[in-house]
Parts: sequence; structure tokens; C-alpha cells
Amino acid sequence: MAKSEYVFGLHSVQSLLKTAPLRIEKLFVLRGRDDQRIQKVLNLAQAQGISWEWQTRKEMDARSGEGNHQGVIAVAKPGQLQDEAFLYELLADTAPIFLLVLDGVTDPHNLGACLRSADAAGVQAVIIPKDNSVGLTETARKVACGAADSVPLVSVTNLSRCLEKLQELGVWLVGTSGDAKDTIYDLDLKGNIALIMGAEGSGMRRLTREHCDYLAHIPMCGSVSSLNVSVATGVCLFEALRQRRL
Repeated sequence: MAKSEYVFGLHSVQSLLKTAPLRIEKLFVLRGRDDQRIQKVLNLAQAQGISWEWQTRKEMDARSGEGNHQGVIAVAKPGQLQDEAFLYELLADTAPIFLLVLDGVTDPHNLGACLRSADAAGVQAVIIPKDNSVGLTETARKVACGAADSVPLVSVTNLSRCLEKLQELGVWLVGTSGDAKDTIYDLDLKGNIALIMGAEGSGMRRLTREHCDYLAHIPMCGSVSSLNVSVATGVCLFEALRQRRL
């Protein structure tokens, strides 16, 4: 049986309490903290019948390592990847939809960083192919800093077929490519979109590229030819967020 893990931070723990309370075994809360934000978390825990234990800052810091626990840590059973059925249910209940597709990212550090950026930018789900892609490893979870529990990670057997289905459901596919004519800043990233990022080094696969409604690149001014995929993902996601908040 997989060992329990720590989920820390107000946003991450609150999201876990709302979306997967059965995973939570126990909460640790910073002794002396009784502000409105922490009380909201405790009210959710009480409603779910989840107990908590008050701890000192030293004890909390030791549990979270280098992470910022913000006064609350959940002991939880490891989360699971979601399937395509979950994705299509999400589309039926959510508008406008904002998705991130990672086409073959194999480095767990990059996956974790992409999940963290996706959470911060308001992405509702991240999609990865079942094969030739890293899953939710311990390293990916650690780098994600709780985002692996707040942003659903959907593993699909056939990415090409999934992209076709998304298009049928009214989602525009925006791919990233260094040789694209338009920049990411030229495109309209509002409405129902799925941003597609390619693998480290090789970029998007041919079939993935062919399914895209639009292609865009990130303008570069220096001597390097490309960005790390997690950095590029952050740039594109936050341009979309900027537009969607206007």
C-alpha cells in the first residue's frame, strides 16, 4: 500500500477538503493561528468529520521541509490520475474551460512545475498521454507544492482522439511551436481553450500539431533558441490568464 503524503498550504488543503475529503487522514494546524482563512479550513474539516492536531511552528516546519505550509498540513492518501470520463464531465459542467495539454513531458520536475503554474493560472485540468509521459511521481508531487492535489491530472490512452473530442465539444486547441507565424500575444486566448505544450527538446508530435486550430511561439530576444518547457508553459498560461481577466 502506498504511504501517506503531506499536502500543505491553505489553498491546497482547502481544495483537497472540497474535492477529495476521503483522502485526508488528519490535519496539523499551527497553534495560535485562528484567523478567518484558517477557520474556513477548520470548518470544512469539521463538516467532513476530519480531526486536527495543534502543533508548534517548529513541528510544522519540520513536516513541510522547504514548503510554505501557511499554518496547515494534511496527511493524505496518495491521489490518483483521472480518466477521460472525468474530463468530459468537467467540460459539461464548466464554462469557459481552460485546459493544459502536455504532449510527452517526461521529466518529473517539469511536470511538477507545470502543475504548479497551471494551478496558479486557474487551469481546470492538465491532460497527459498514458504512454511516453511521466506520471505523478513523488518528485513531481514535491515540485508541484500541492498543485498535484488541486489540479486534476487526466491520463488519456489516445491523445489524438482526445483532442478531436475536445474540438467536437467546442474547445479551441492552441499549440506552441518555435516556427509558428503568430506569437502567443497575438492570439485570442479567452473562451474555451486547451493550450498544448510539446515535450522537452522534440516539441509536439506531428499528429498533435495537425490537430491544433492555432499555433504560436514565444518571442525570444537573447541568444538561446528555446525555453525549458515548464518556463514556456508558465509564460503562455499567464498570457492566457491576463487576457481572461480583462
